[in-house]
Amino acid sequence: MNLSGPVDFRPKLISSLRDYSSKRFKADLVAGIVTGIVALPLAIAFGIASGVSPTTGLITAIIGGFLVSALGGCTVQIGGPTGAFIVIVYGIIAEYGLEGLAIATVMAGLILVMLGLFHLGTVIKFIPYPIVVGFTAGIALTIFSTQINDFLGLGLSDVPSEFLPKWGVYLSHLQQTDWVTLGVGIASLLIIIATPRISKKLPGALISIIVMTVAVYFINGIDGISIETIGDRFGALATDIPQPHGFTLSMATINALLPSAFTIAILGAIESLLSSTVADGITGSRTNSNTELIGQGLANITVPFFGGIPVTGAIARTMTNITNGGRTPVAGIIHAAVLLLIFLFLMPMINLVPMACLAAVLIVVSYNMSGWRTVRSILKNPKSDVTVLAVTFLLTVIFDLTIAIEIGLLLAIILFLRRVMENTQIRAYSGQLDVAEGTESTTHEVLDVAKGVEVYEIDGPFFFGVATKFDEMMRTSMAEKPLVRIIRMRKVPFIDATGVHNLEILIQSSQKDGIDVVLSGVNENVHRVLEHANVERMIGQRNICDHITRAVTLANSIVAERRSERQKTE
Repeated sequence: MNLSGPVDFRPKLISSLRDYSSKRFKADLVAGIVTGIVALPLAIAFGIASGVSPTTGLITAIIGGFLVSALGGCTVQIGGPTGAFIVIVYGIIAEYGLEGLAIATVMAGLILVMLGLFHLGTVIKFIPYPIVVGFTAGIALTIFSTQINDFLGLGLSDVPSEFLPKWGVYLSHLQQTDWVTLGVGIASLLIIIATPRISKKLPGALISIIVMTVAVYFINGIDGISIETIGDRFGALATDIPQPHGFTLSMATINALLPSAFTIAILGAIESLLSSTVADGITGSRTNSNTELIGQGLANITVPFFGGIPVTGAIARTMTNITNGGRTPVAGIIHAAVLLLIFLFLMPMINLVPMACLAAVLIVVSYNMSGWRTVRSILKNPKSDVTVLAVTFLLTVIFDLTIAIEIGLLLAIILFLRRVMENTQIRAYSGQLDVAEGTESTTHEVLDVAKGVEVYEIDGPFFFGVATKFDEMMRTSMAEKPLVRIIRMRKVPFIDATGVHNLEILIQSSQKDGIDVVLSGVNENVHRVLEHANVERMIGQRNICDHITRAVTLANSIVAERRSERQKTE
């Protein structure tokens, strides 16, 4: 990871078009059309579940999907609104309105661009798996809970956004269940579940919507039956692409929305990079993580000006693209064009889609997101993994996704530091030292360490946690005060500010007590840090050795000189 390297922005579309062929275009065309059809019901459902109109969901999928494919670092990624954003988007709209959501999305886009510019794409991938599984499962349960009202036809208008109060309201109004609406929901579920058994290429969600929309069209109005549709709730949907518009910014709004923007950015980064990693495993391609983050960021900066919601890579749609033959970003651009044509010419028909059917679509989405099999396997892992998963899950469900991600990342850092500290060893030697110890070498060279010389070896990064551990060991390891301390650093890949500070204090206190400090096996990066911190000047260039043999020889000679001087004075 190089934070100061050149800008790593190389969209895959450019490289893919260099040797593009008609054969490849035909495969991308088929994949793009199928993916666009599959994306239609999901874009509508995610839009409605997020608290915006179906039009907004489609606009997001069209503009965001185009930009993610055109500017991203993955050849087959399909972008658009996803279920992961439903909870956070709904909460922002409830508190700050649509303008607040737009500001938070633009800020999230800027954060994503910065992550890509600073080459942090690979780092995002290393967020511990239990954390990702925990808040994904929590989001799934939250999405499921938001669909009960429409699935049962309860007709509730003021449902609490919090998980526990929400279910309290549901349970107290179960007697209001509309059995016809429930029947539509159950039938929709059965169609979605059964369709893949007939053909895995058929989009079950779309088949369900078509069949149930036709059925409800004829059922509505019979004997007073009234099943709520998209048109009943949102009125006639617009068929024109919205004109770009701005919004009012203030520092107070920015400060208030920054945590939400951070959550959107991290969630989007994780989901898009996980999706691209899965795609790479299937297609054999290699995603440029930094370009992918910059592309996602630019999409999220642009979409809000057209009234859209956050965009990220969608695993289900990306997999649909791959299985239907898509291999370049052209397929993703065609998918966006298909959605645009549907938006311009078929929107009146979308008004007829029953809300219960969309609820069924999202219930299936939440089931697929839950990853219950993965959760079950993680429960067999060490207690630390189970604890992290459970904490992240409960925070997501009971409290807030922003809190869950912030605490989840904090847990990830704590776990990382703990594991690094556990794996970093500090050993003390005196008398004799085997140069080959700790290596695969079969040639052993045993060095005689003179009395009065202490050798300490640090095996691992010398950062703030280890610095304290090293300081404690130095104070307690040897009973007699030595004449020379050798610090062997051949296995120290880096040293942080606390490690440098700890080393400076050690050198100062040692020199005060008349003890020489010799550093051995310092690599180039660590040596550069020590040089900038003036540590080299403190101990002298002679006392920084490239190999332990030289360090021991130097230490032994210093001890001999000291003893010789002492004998002369006596």
